[in-house]
Amino acid sequence: MKTFFQKNIEPNRKVRLIELISLVVLLISSVGAYVFGTMKVNASPGKLTFVKEVEMTRDIENEECDLEEMSACEVVYQSEDGEMRVMYSQEEYENNTETSITAYAFETEDGHTLFFDHEDVTAAEAQTAYQSMMADETMVVFNYANATFILTLSVLVMYAFGRQFTTYEKCWFLSIMVLATIFAVLFPEESANGINGIIIMCLYLLDTFLNILCELLISKQSRYNFLVSVFVEITEIAISLVLMYRFATLATTLFFWLPIDIISYINWSKHKDDEEDELTMVRRLKGWQEVLVIAGIVIWTIVVGYLLSGLDIATDFYNNQTLETAIIYIDACASAVGIANGLFIFFRFREQWIAWYICAALEAVINILSGQYVLLILKLGYFTNTTYGYIKWTKYIKSHQEEKKLSLF
Repeated sequence: MKTFFQKNIEPNRKVRLIELISLVVLLISSVGAYVFGTMKVNASPGKLTFVKEVEMTRDIENEECDLEEMSACEVVYQSEDGEMRVMYSQEEYENNTETSITAYAFETEDGHTLFFDHEDVTAAEAQTAYQSMMADETMVVFNYANATFILTLSVLVMYAFGRQFTTYEKCWFLSIMVLATIFAVLFPEESANGINGIIIMCLYLLDTFLNILCELLISKQSRYNFLVSVFVEITEIAISLVLMYRFATLATTLFFWLPIDIISYINWSKHKDDEEDELTMVRRLKGWQEVLVIAGIVIWTIVVGYLLSGLDIATDFYNNQTLETAIIYIDACASAVGIANGLFIFFRFREQWIAWYICAALEAVINILSGQYVLLILKLGYFTNTTYGYIKWTKYIKSHQEEKKLSLF
């Protein structure tokens, strides 16, 4: 009996060569960007030359500091000449009531301007300030390096497991990752909760890569999607903790998705197709079961949304209470649909694709409200692959109507 892999036609050698060349070029490009960015950030400012004194105004409107949780607070001062960031201890911050400050401007050997709140600047202070400034300037370089590295992984997967994917699937997968790479460079993430925006963007890109790979494997009725899904959950837990948001999804991931991935892999392994071992037998849901699922989603959204909206969780990812509350309720609904989706996948129901549509739409709204534009590429991947998966599963179900294939376990 031939397996699914053995039935696939040997990939064209020219295509394989193109994939290999792309892999090498992307890897060199990523490594080169990392090296260039690191050299720029760690370069020496050289000898500083005093330029002038500058009166700067404190940016009170965007200032956030929780003295109960933070041992030091950063204050930003601005003027037409530039910006200066000063770190104050708790005591200094509490006693600092001034709305303006006199800053001292110094010019580095490469023509950059650094600002300090004192004139007697040490070499260590100059190096730290210069590194901070260069880190901001080279953010696009590091975002490009991270994006091309994730894109390299994408090409590597398609190259190493080329026989498992059709030409359409390869094109879809790589197109989504190329778009994610472009968005990562055009729409860089700002720092949040003390975490650099470059790290946040790297997590977004990794989440996109793992999610679309997982989705693609589900559409192919492959049980191996659950192995990838475990890494998806770990990444999304990290994102929630870093940004201090979407706690309904965080709890759902910890206590539902991780366990369901493991037991779903076991259940799918028990229902292999009689002709193709790599395929899992799937089926459709009944009408009364759909009604119960919808009712459960509504109740979960109201109860969980109400409970979470009453919690006082410190985060600087949002600065609007109404927006934060709205996202909490949308997140609660998305987590409920996600649970339904997880159960549909576990029981191998085709309706899991409809749940994917709804969940993707809800998460797209959250991404737009949160300014997470690179994650919209992931949602585009969801919508396109969900249609592809629904069609594939429907065709399979129509051609496999035997009663023996309708058992739940």
